[in-house]
Amino acid sequence: MKIKHNMGMIDRVFRSLLAALIIVLYFTQVINGVTAIILLGLATIFIATSFIAFCPLYLPFKINTKQKDTH
Repeated sequence: MKIKHNMGMIDRVFRSLLAALIIVLYFTQVINGVTAIILLGLATIFIATSFIAFCPLYLPFKINTKQKDTH
């Protein structure tokens, strides 16, 4: 089964940068405890969805940030 991509490059880069920021905040001990665990879980999801260019939460809302092919 092939996954239909629904994330554009800007969306993917933004999620990756946000995940990187969360990871930096964790390792510099700006965030800790339950907050850190929740945000690290979110960062993991951001990285995974950026890598596969698919966000399951976009489906019910019919969101697609991927640019259409002009060819």
